[in-house]
Amino acid sequence: MTSSRPLRVLLVAHYYPPHVGGIENVAARQARALAARGAEVTVLTSALPAAVAPSPVAGVRVVRVPARNGIEDRTGVPFPMFGRGLHRAAHTWARWADVVHLHDTLYMSSWSAGWRAIRTRTPLFVTQHVALVEHPSAVVRAVQHAVYGTIGRRLLRGSRAVFVVNDSVAAFAGRLRGRRDGVELHPNGVDTALFHPASSAGERRRLRERWGLSPDRVLVLFVGRPVPKKGYGLMLAARHHDYDLVFAGERPKHTSDDPGVHHLGALGSDEVSELYRACDVFALPSTTEGFPLTVQEAMAAGLPIVTTDDPGYSSYGLDRAQVALIDRDPAVLRATLRALAGDPARREAMSRYSAAFAEAQFSWQRHAHRLEEVYREALTERGTTVTGTPA
Repeated sequence: MTSSRPLRVLLVAHYYPPHVGGIENVAARQARALAARGAEVTVLTSALPAAVAPSPVAGVRVVRVPARNGIEDRTGVPFPMFGRGLHRAAHTWARWADVVHLHDTLYMSSWSAGWRAIRTRTPLFVTQHVALVEHPSAVVRAVQHAVYGTIGRRLLRGSRAVFVVNDSVAAFAGRLRGRRDGVELHPNGVDTALFHPASSAGERRRLRERWGLSPDRVLVLFVGRPVPKKGYGLMLAARHHDYDLVFAGERPKHTSDDPGVHHLGALGSDEVSELYRACDVFALPSTTEGFPLTVQEAMAAGLPIVTTDDPGYSSYGLDRAQVALIDRDPAVLRATLRALAGDPARREAMSRYSAAFAEAQFSWQRHAHRLEEVYREALTERGTTVTGTPA
């Protein structure tokens, strides 16, 4: 089959902005980057009650299927329950697409669209974001094993390529896939026009005033959902009067009255970018995430990084003298944060390192270019020709 039209990409993500979370942010930026290169992108995702969709992006169509969000509301696990319209939408848009790209295999949207791609022999690609998550609920752990061991395994084996952001997830995907070939380390990019260091001490002061934060306290920022996986409880357990804690993300049901703990709620990317520039240190004691997007954003904003010593970081070659990779222990976290709070010279050195590392390593243009390469390789084998895109 020959065509002169642009490349058609179906991206599938269980959530999408305005819902706040790492997978949906990656999917949105990936869609934008592919569209900027000339592709036609359709995103298949959930429609949640009372959600206000963000402004449209040229070249990106967002198809939202009604879903219920009760599981996340009750347990903190982001798992939308789709209605019957999911299968019809997956059938329609998988037929339209040249390639289908799933974001993780754990979710109903991926099951439906991925199975349709396999049935129609449409080239299938997967970004596997995480491995098995250590969750306190035995039910959640059992569901993960059941899903990844069945439909997840089938989708990973049926994909042309599996993209991961760290070695731990690569090993996990390789085991389920039955082979490591086709599993590729593929770092996410960062919008360095949005996420960048504060231009001056004056800008930092103005942002702190805007957000009601102390002008002279050391501020430690956490961005993420208030769940065990992200290390929210560890952050609270590491509280000390040497610094204030600033939380950006869904507001928990019960918050502390401690004046040194600030819960700012779920925020958009523009607002979070301001908080990066307002704060002094970024901390994320999460588990089984490897290199989360929020760590990349914080580095681009020039913040010293304190995060879990996850094996998934190994392939990035981080300088451990400039990035604090620590055990998930509140005493260790507290000691590390106290040491940084009392050492502005070390914070400044770590800040410079973060900004330089992000500038060199994290590019959405490079990310999208690699996706386009593998998409086109698959289409060439099928005899499908689409128009070129900008370099």
